[in-house]
Amino acid sequence: FELADLEDQKSLESALYLSNEQKVGKRLSVVYGLRYSNFVQLGAGDVYGFDPDGAVVDTFKYDKNENVQTYHGLSPRLSASYLLDEKSSIKGSYARSYQYLHLLSNSTSSSPTDVWVPSSKNIKPQEADQVSLGYFRNFNENMFEFSIEAYYKDMRNAIDYRDGATTTLNPTVEGDLLYGVARAYGTELLIKKKKGKFSGWVSYTLAKSEKKIDGISSGNWFSAKQDRTHDFSVVGIYNFNERYTLSATWVYYTGNAVTFPGGKYMVDGQLVQYYTERNGYRMPDYHRLDIGFTINNNKFKTITDPE
Repeated sequence: FELADLEDQKSLESALYLSNEQKVGKRLSVVYGLRYSNFVQLGAGDVYGFDPDGAVVDTFKYDKNENVQTYHGLSPRLSASYLLDEKSSIKGSYARSYQYLHLLSNSTSSSPTDVWVPSSKNIKPQEADQVSLGYFRNFNENMFEFSIEAYYKDMRNAIDYRDGATTTLNPTVEGDLLYGVARAYGTELLIKKKKGKFSGWVSYTLAKSEKKIDGISSGNWFSAKQDRTHDFSVVGIYNFNERYTLSATWVYYTGNAVTFPGGKYMVDGQLVQYYTERNGYRMPDYHRLDIGFTINNNKFKTITDPE
């Protein structure tokens, strides 16, 4: 067999960020800012033009360091914290972001085939607006901390493979990509003990992450590969003394969304898999327990020079 010779891709990203923190009265604190980002795809190399079916219809050649495509955008940021009393507060935030480097994940493969691709003449930057609102409270003279926070993220130019795409060593992979919208939302809870011989925390996230792209799953919403309904973790740390520490961590989360074929058929003597709903199945739920024991054997002492 013959391995594909993939061209190196070159790009330049730069950004400028300004922010200011301001207190309004005794209870309200606001941080606001603006970020400007700029991305340039550079040559040398070939850039392909594609028809709506992803077939190459044109090729453009660019010299070394020649400007192929430029993207830029302004990203406002705002966060605010309001003190309800000495022990509790409400926090909210808004942020816009641009992503110029994209992860392509193949949810039909059991082997790791994820690849990173930069924005280009064919691939636009992904844009996102995220808002969050949370309640935070401390107990027992700041020994315990509790928080609950909800978030919603709206994304444009979401990217994914078209059905039947070639995902490995494909020099024209941009023709196998489709674009649409995506959204992610959920609620996060945290209970944390910060003081005493025994410390640790319990956290839980209930979340949803999904995409909607014409040409995939009949244009309906479908789960993103990284979608996890439940994400739960427990961390405990016990300090016997300054030298010995015992720790344990248990994590559990819903298995990643995956695409399995719904059937198969023969075409000219070749077996072809038939896929229906994108990411309509789930890998088994994942859980893991880690236990650690730390011995701090510090034998070094500070020596001062006598005068």
